[in-house]
Amino acid sequence: MTVRTRNAHTATLPPLTTSQRKQLLSTYSAVNPHVVYLRDGELVVYRRTRSLLYQCRYKLADGSWYRQSTRKASLEHAIVVACDIYDEGRYRQRLGLAHRAHTFAQIAALTLLELRKQIDATNGKTAYHTYITCIEKYFVPYFGERMLEDLTHTDIVEFELWRDKQMTRKPKTSTLNNFTSAWNRVIATAVANGFISERVPVPKLTSKGLKGKTRPAFTEEEINTLLTFMETWQHKGKFAVEKEIRPLVRDYVEMLLLTGMRHGTEAMGICWKDIEWH
Repeated sequence: MTVRTRNAHTATLPPLTTSQRKQLLSTYSAVNPHVVYLRDGELVVYRRTRSLLYQCRYKLADGSWYRQSTRKASLEHAIVVACDIYDEGRYRQRLGLAHRAHTFAQIAALTLLELRKQIDATNGKTAYHTYITCIEKYFVPYFGERMLEDLTHTDIVEFELWRDKQMTRKPKTSTLNNFTSAWNRVIATAVANGFISERVPVPKLTSKGLKGKTRPAFTEEEINTLLTFMETWQHKGKFAVEKEIRPLVRDYVEMLLLTGMRHGTEAMGICWKDIEWH
């Protein structure tokens, strides 16, 4: 082990016994150095001028340096914590993980931020709103402070049982596909930011559910009844906004009936320039 302080020469020490280590730490506690170099200079424990707590910076195998607080005011305790941080960072790097663990909630927050940016830029799919709901209402409340790389197949099975109970119904395949897509977005965010490696096996959600049923179409009699009703309904608005909107709603309903387009995604994209008059 190599230990060096700012005001001392480098000293290469043989392996220390427990008693020798305690004696060395007590000596440093008495001297109270501002900087201590450990692990051949790859781990540095130091204290800022205006801080009572010791910090550490450490070097990983790829040559990158990172900083982290030991949250300790005692040099003896700070050295122990710093060594643990260094060893864990090296170990996680060998496993293909980020040097510091990130909770599911932290990764989910980045995923939500990216989804909202894409929605604001009008580049996002309508399904992105559904993904946000899946993450905020189900993933984060359940997994929260858990680590993504620690999740097992059993955890996923228990989550799906909890989710189905929260929804009070058995989700259909289309709903499960949205959950699967939202889950994959979280994993992709973790990989893109280097929080986990692509080699880390993260269990997947189930995407097989009940088959959706086709909604029945309106009969000709129902359509005639609806249009007859709306013909007089459109003129019965009490407020100015109702008098303006009701005729538009009537035209909107008739357009949906005559074209077969779906309300919302398809209909909201129609502009006057898309209409050809004959």
